[in-house]
Amino acid sequence: MFGSLGTTELILILAIVLLIFGVGKLPQLGKGLGQSIREFRSSLAGEDKEEEEEGKEETEEQKEEESAT
Repeated sequence: MFGSLGTTELILILAIVLLIFGVGKLPQLGKGLGQSIREFRSSLAGEDKEEEEEGKEETEEQKEEESAT
């Protein structure tokens, strides 16, 4: 998808971003973007962990039911 972007296109995009947001806002934008990516990744990992924990709880409950009967 981005394979067709060359060096000149990337420089042009960076120049437009600088014009729109200014040099002072770029660190804040980068920080916000980094935090949102980190939160997104952790939420994805958190959902996987929650599903694994639920699966473990279900198997433990099944074992308890089998041992009780």
